[in-house]
Amino acid sequence: MSSWRLDCRHFLGDRPCKFKQICEGCGEYDPMGQRILIVKLAAIGDVLRTTPLLSGLKRAYPQSHITWVADKEAFPLLKNNPYIDRLLAFDFSSLLALELETFDLVIGLEKEPRGAALTSKVNAREKKGFGLGLEGNVFPLSRASEYAFFLGLSDELKFYQNKKTYPELIFDVAELDYKKDEYLLFLSPEDLAFAEAFARQVGLRKGETTIGLNTGAGDVFANKAWTVEGYLKLIERLAKKPRTRILLLGGPNERKRNSHIMRKAKGTAIDTGCDNTLGQFAALVNLCDAVVTGDTTALHLAIGLKKKVVALFGPTCAQEIELYGRGEKITTPLSCGPCYRRSCSISPSCMEAISVEEVTRKIQALLPGLGRRKQA
Repeated sequence: MSSWRLDCRHFLGDRPCKFKQICEGCGEYDPMGQRILIVKLAAIGDVLRTTPLLSGLKRAYPQSHITWVADKEAFPLLKNNPYIDRLLAFDFSSLLALELETFDLVIGLEKEPRGAALTSKVNAREKKGFGLGLEGNVFPLSRASEYAFFLGLSDELKFYQNKKTYPELIFDVAELDYKKDEYLLFLSPEDLAFAEAFARQVGLRKGETTIGLNTGAGDVFANKAWTVEGYLKLIERLAKKPRTRILLLGGPNERKRNSHIMRKAKGTAIDTGCDNTLGQFAALVNLCDAVVTGDTTALHLAIGLKKKVVALFGPTCAQEIELYGRGEKITTPLSCGPCYRRSCSISPSCMEAISVEEVTRKIQALLPGLGRRKQA
């Protein structure tokens, strides 16, 4: 009977591997080594800012096979990543198969019950991160996970005492050395071609500076997005800079807002549309030299694409965002932020208190040659 090497990273089981050979006597045998499972399902920005962990894992476990379970909505940010050997959706078929597998290490980074339950349920020799207890509550699986766990329970710790960025926190959870590891984002050739075609269509040229304005933010927390009036005043100022192009960025939730801005801007900004796929949206962000955005998906895309970033913070924590020396943070001057409130009646709000003058200064600091011809 043939000897099947089920631990070979090339073995597929239902069809020949790329080498078209049976296992016995094959010279391409490449054992998986340490089998590692990452459970990070959502949200999209949080999934992307978890990717630095892959570099740390590959340093610690050079011979390893990494499986990542995520919601399908996040797949465009992970599917082209060469550090991920297998990408699985959080669905019935994947969960059924995972029940039969055994891993050397599981890192569960979800504090929501569904992700924590998967971390607790899957078979593994070692588990780190967060699991689900018999009482139905999430708990830290190791001492190294306790700080990140308590961060979600204590406003004092999260809002005022903590100085660690999210990448630092997850490296602590995984008990790995953090070496300022960057986000790992790889755009597909199709999405890059889409953005190139758009750039040709709207006449973006070499030597110009392109600034993206991402106008919206998620609606889970109140006032995450900067104001329409702020973006309009910023467009007015930037439009006066020679050789400067302004891209208006947004998704379906920003359709009404961006339409209003475009009418008021009177041709001084370029509308990139609000119906792009996540991959296409990322490729449009990649056209920019700098991006102005609130604490939302576009922020993490810009970081992952190594763009200059002006990040605006009201209800959320600026200190958890790692800009890798390429950005400027502006936090609300109001003493009530951060707060993570779901609703707010304070007027002016935390984001209304951020001035266009300060945003303009930060852009100029990041782009000191703004308005001058770039060197070829």
